[in-house]
Amino acid sequence: MSRCALLQFSSFRRLAAAFVLTCALLGAGCDEEGGIRVKNIDFEGTKGIDAGQLKGALATKESSWLPWGPKKYFDRSRFDADLKRIQAFYADRGYPDARVQSVDVRMNDKKDAVSITVHVSEGEPVIVEEVRFEGVDVLPEWVVRRLRRTAPLQAGAPLDRQAFAATREAALNAFRDRGYPYATVVAEERRTAPEARRLAAVYRATPGAPATFGSVEIAGNASVGPEVIRRQLTFRPGDPYRISQLQESQRRLYNLELFEFANVETLRGEGQPPQVPTRVTVAEGKHRRLNVGVGYGTEEKFRVDTRWRHVNFFGGTRTAGVAARYSSLDRGVKADLSQSYFLKPHLSLGFSAQAWDTREVLYSADTVGGRVTLRHQADARARNTWALTFVDEYQTSTATEEALANPEFRDDLIALGLDPTDGKQAGTLIGFELDVTRNTTRNRLDPRQGYSAALHLEQAGGWLPGSYDFYLAALDVRQYTSLGRRVVLANRLQTGSIDGIGQGLTVDDTSSVPFSRRYFLGGSTSLRGWGRLEVSPLSGGLPIGGLTMLEVNSELRLAISRNISVVAFIDAGNAWERSWQFELDDLRAAVGPGLRYRTPIGPVRADVGYQLTPIDGLLIDGEPEKRHWRVHFSIGQAF
Repeated sequence: MSRCALLQFSSFRRLAAAFVLTCALLGAGCDEEGGIRVKNIDFEGTKGIDAGQLKGALATKESSWLPWGPKKYFDRSRFDADLKRIQAFYADRGYPDARVQSVDVRMNDKKDAVSITVHVSEGEPVIVEEVRFEGVDVLPEWVVRRLRRTAPLQAGAPLDRQAFAATREAALNAFRDRGYPYATVVAEERRTAPEARRLAAVYRATPGAPATFGSVEIAGNASVGPEVIRRQLTFRPGDPYRISQLQESQRRLYNLELFEFANVETLRGEGQPPQVPTRVTVAEGKHRRLNVGVGYGTEEKFRVDTRWRHVNFFGGTRTAGVAARYSSLDRGVKADLSQSYFLKPHLSLGFSAQAWDTREVLYSADTVGGRVTLRHQADARARNTWALTFVDEYQTSTATEEALANPEFRDDLIALGLDPTDGKQAGTLIGFELDVTRNTTRNRLDPRQGYSAALHLEQAGGWLPGSYDFYLAALDVRQYTSLGRRVVLANRLQTGSIDGIGQGLTVDDTSSVPFSRRYFLGGSTSLRGWGRLEVSPLSGGLPIGGLTMLEVNSELRLAISRNISVVAFIDAGNAWERSWQFELDDLRAAVGPGLRYRTPIGPVRADVGYQLTPIDGLLIDGEPEKRHWRVHFSIGQAF
């Protein structure tokens, strides 16, 4: 049984008093927090303002719909303040006449939870007819055009106070980033007529005297030399003053991982001196770090990771580390040494060595060797990078006992370069790898907007010594679009192919390619209707990998609470046995739902994938596949 109280007073005070009276009639539990849960808060009449943003501004919150989720209780004084807060929220966003007209209250049958609907009359907004910038003649024309185009406050929109103030800051930063640190900007509202609800937002700028960077003072460093700090700065004395250079320098200092605190600021004196001195203040953190992590996934099972790092190894910002892992998929030890600021500020040189054992369902691979990598990172956010790597590794691949026991697999073992008696392929891989990436996303663990693109090129053999002779080209493109506050559309395209150098590879002989380089699809981050490495050309019912791969994935991610999201996905792709072989009418597809729970280390993920196009003849554990769905648990988004 539910009750409803409809409050309709012209006075806000009477409205609040009537609501308190309604709560008293609903039950004495309203008298103190913890008596009545808030089940829902809804709004009626919100057209110009997003209801989700309005709800987020309230102190009264909804309880979680999950049984174990946090419960929020009704408090009279808090909701009384919320009614005033709603009107203030509207006024700040250009609706000065907005009022709370009425409030509907519905109690559940148990009388321990309440649903609230707030009816709002928005009134007519104050519209900004024009956004005008005065005194900007000293700025380049393209800077002024960009300022007008990207200003938070735009003509035709309601007078949002936050956007009004943010536009002033944007205009101020335009001057500060073009050599005018002493600029001032005054924001004014100019009404077009008395009592009119339309106005012009005018920003009057006074550029002040131009200036350059002056002397640099460094404070707070102990074991890190001042020359290390100076070379991370993106400006030098005499350069035109730009506030963005201060911000970029601060990001680069933090990226060194040497400091718990880093601040780059200007030292303002009296007047407007032509040179602006700066101060860099740092506080050093611990240079030695030991991290131990334990995890679980449907593919890796239990996993243990250990990593020791020294971020200032023998000074000079060298980074040294040793990492070890043990899981059902891979285990081994890796060591690395990296020197930042190699020859130029954006270059680093790294050395790594490993002894690694990978155990897949179809084969195992042992790798022993090292790499030398020259890396270029254009900015502190790593938006644009490239890396050139020289590889010298000894690899051993071994087919499983199941593959060796299958007589239909013998000819394919030979073609793949695996010994048909023991299923082994061993040799030295010497080659180069080139990786070029661009990433515009802000959150690498759970991106909501932007895109990333990664190109990988690899060559082994040819004019280089070694046991293998091939080249490889692969592309990975990901795009993320926010559809409102709660919905994200994520898409990914992956493709790649392997071919021989000088002459193409044939199906009958691919021994010049390491078996571990072949393409397999399927698993928690691939075609989720199948298990790991189950999608590829078959031999005797067993996947043997392909030389060409194409895969597309799409996810719709909907946040249903602060930490929980649901997902609907579709995956499609395949691997083919020939180089540069793309057969779009032979794609495997899977669909399914997923669940995400946000944690500090990334979202915990559960996906259920159902095969739309099962693979005829696929053997799982020696038996024909009967289950056309898979369940995957892991940490982190699928892509």
